[in-house]
Amino acid sequence: MTYLYEHKSWPKFQWRDDHPAALLADVRHRQGRLLGRMETLGFPLRTEAVLQTLTEDVLKSSEIEGEILDKDQVRSSISRRLGLDIAGLVPADRAVEGVVEMVLDATQKYREELTAERLFGWHAALFPTGRSGMSRIVVGAWRDDSHGAMQVVSGPIGRQKVHYEAPPAENLDREMKAFLSWFEADKGIDPVLKAGVAHLWFITIHPFDDGNGRIARAIADMALARSEDSPQRFYSMSAQIRAEREAYYEMLEATQKGDLDITGWLTWFLECLGRAFGGADEIFNSVMRKARFWELHESVILNDRQRRVLNRVLGPFEGNLTSSKYAKLAKTSQDTAARDIADLVDKGVLAREPGGGRSTSYSLAEGG
Repeated sequence: MTYLYEHKSWPKFQWRDDHPAALLADVRHRQGRLLGRMETLGFPLRTEAVLQTLTEDVLKSSEIEGEILDKDQVRSSISRRLGLDIAGLVPADRAVEGVVEMVLDATQKYREELTAERLFGWHAALFPTGRSGMSRIVVGAWRDDSHGAMQVVSGPIGRQKVHYEAPPAENLDREMKAFLSWFEADKGIDPVLKAGVAHLWFITIHPFDDGNGRIARAIADMALARSEDSPQRFYSMSAQIRAEREAYYEMLEATQKGDLDITGWLTWFLECLGRAFGGADEIFNSVMRKARFWELHESVILNDRQRRVLNRVLGPFEGNLTSSKYAKLAKTSQDTAARDIADLVDKGVLAREPGGGRSTSYSLAEGG
C-alpha cells in the first residue's frame, strides 16, 4: 500500500481544472448570494444567525469524532466570548470551552498567521487535561509515536482494520513547515479551493495524537473566512460533513490511498460546501421565525427558564414539547417544569396538543 505522502512528488497536488472550476464558480456565486441575503437582516438578527451557525459548527465537528457536547453550554460559551447579551447563559465545562476557543480563534482571527505555536494552542485547548478519554497523550506538540505508528483504525480489538497510517513522527517538523508555508503564501489559488486542499493536506500529515479532524476542519473554516474576508459565519461545513460522515471518510480514505491527483477530493469538497449553503437557509428561516415570535410576545413576562426553552423550541427541535423535555432543557424538576408550562399555556404562548396524562405535549400557540 502506497499512501499519498509516500509518492516522490509529495506534496505537489494536482487536479483537473474542468470540473472543479465549474463547481468553484457555482459555489462562489452561491456564497455571494448568501452573504448578500444575510446582509439584509438587521444587526441583532444577523448576530443571532452567526451564533446559531457557530453553535452548530462546534457541535457537529465534535460529533464527527463521536463526542457529544451540551448545546446550551456551547451556545453560552460562544455568546460570552463574543460579548453577546443573551438570556439564560449556563456555565460551560472545560471540554466545551476548548473547542469553542479553537473555532472562534480560527474564524474570528482569520487574518492572523497560522503558525505551529497557534496550532499547539488549539490542541492544548482541545485537551485541557492532557488526556484523550482515559489515555494520556502528547498535548501542545507534534506526536512522538512513542506507542507506535499513528494509524486510523476501526473495528474490535484483534480484528481491527487499518484505514490509514500517517507519516512517521521524525518527519513532522519538515512536513508541517512545508504545510504552514504554503498556507500563508499567495500561490494564486482561490481561498475556497485552498480550504479543500488544506483540509486534506493537514489531515494526511496527522501531526497530533488526537484532534486532527477537528483542527483540519478549523483550518478549512479559516480559509473560508479568508475567502469572504469576514468573521461572520452563516453556514457550517462541519454540519454538512456530519450529515455525510460515511461518504466523508470513504472519500478521505480513497484519496489518501491514491495518487497526487486530488480532483475527486476537491470535487466532493466543493459539492459538500454547496450543500452546506442549504443549512444556511434553515438558519435564516429560523432566525426570522424567532424574531416574529418574540415581537409577538414582547409584552409577556417570562422567566429565564421559559425563555431558554422557548428559544430551543424555536430552533431545530424534534417533535413537540413535553414536561420531561422541558425539565431536561431547563435543568429543573418535573414540578417546576409543569408550573412553567401551565403558565405559558395561560399566557397563550403554548397550546396543549390532543391527548393527555403522561403523553401530554405542547406546541407554540397558533400565531407564535
